[in-house]
Amino acid sequence: MQTIVITVGTISGLTGILAFLLTLAKSTIGNYGEVIININNDQDHVVDGGDTLLSSLISEKIFIPSACGGKGSCGYCKVKVKEGGGPVLPTELGYLTPEDMKENVRLSCQVKVKENIKIEIPEELFSVAEYEGVVSEIVDLTPTIKHLTFDIKEGSIDFKPGQYVQLRAPQYEGSDEEVYRAYSIASSPLLQNKLQLIIGYIPEGVATTYVHHHLNQNDEVLFNGPYGDFFYQDTDREMVMVAIGTGMAPILSILYHMVENNIDRKATFYFGARHVDDLFLLDELKEIEDKLANFRFIPTLSRAKKEDGWKGDIGRVTDAIDKHMGDGENKEAYLCGSPRMIDSTVEALKEKGIPEELIFYDKFE
Repeated sequence: MQTIVITVGTISGLTGILAFLLTLAKSTIGNYGEVIININNDQDHVVDGGDTLLSSLISEKIFIPSACGGKGSCGYCKVKVKEGGGPVLPTELGYLTPEDMKENVRLSCQVKVKENIKIEIPEELFSVAEYEGVVSEIVDLTPTIKHLTFDIKEGSIDFKPGQYVQLRAPQYEGSDEEVYRAYSIASSPLLQNKLQLIIGYIPEGVATTYVHHHLNQNDEVLFNGPYGDFFYQDTDREMVMVAIGTGMAPILSILYHMVENNIDRKATFYFGARHVDDLFLLDELKEIEDKLANFRFIPTLSRAKKEDGWKGDIGRVTDAIDKHMGDGENKEAYLCGSPRMIDSTVEALKEKGIPEELIFYDKFE
């Protein structure tokens, strides 16, 4: 018994010492004091050192696009670091091209602000704003996909159809971190005092768990944007639209824009799902077909069941493209979905003759 008491006491003592050392390290080694972030040789922002550049900029209401919420897995949060960024980290190398390295481009989510730092960012990011909203409607499109409508409390959001916002997931039971995640806007650009998103559930996903299991009607939300260089291009070329799952969101925004502006370009939307139950907003898309004479919606199922009585296309979206699309002459494409889907579809469209520079896409994990 005495041995057990001594052992417990020893472990408790060691635990206390370790906790003290960690606290001491945090308050000394990790304490960099106040540092200055200089932006575009124009603005100085004083912040507490030690955090990432991405987080430090957010604290100053300067928002850099980050589809992964700062986890270092999307490569979107690039900025030019002119001074004070330290060496390039191994976690950045997979996302930096040789040209990026030459131009001192870094991932802001990986750069720690430990000293005065000088950076350059595109001027348009200064027009990105933070918005407070109220959840006015939540609709279950499928068992794992929700359609959300936010009423913007003050002001309005001006965006191009196809762009995205970053939604904040605050701390909640089961998550002690506040994160931002990127979601494409699904609403019409004319609906500036409201915002609509389509969000799928990812098991153990911090933000999607918040949306699917904690967010309720009349709750307040915080988001910032708009972001992205994936948006409708005003040309006379025929449009090839391709999406799977929640990738429908930016395509919907583009289609609403076309309807509201009487844009009657020839357009085909190839939408991929696994089962009949994974299809959604079919009535909405039928209405768009009725309003746009040259628009056609082609859903395809990769795992259709015999008992569903599905009479549409079967296979992946690339199979549907191969079946229905002619050559790529005078066409441009808009793709949204997983990296695997995007990569395979880009190759399929290139084989059809669409130049890669006319294939616009937005990948999401």
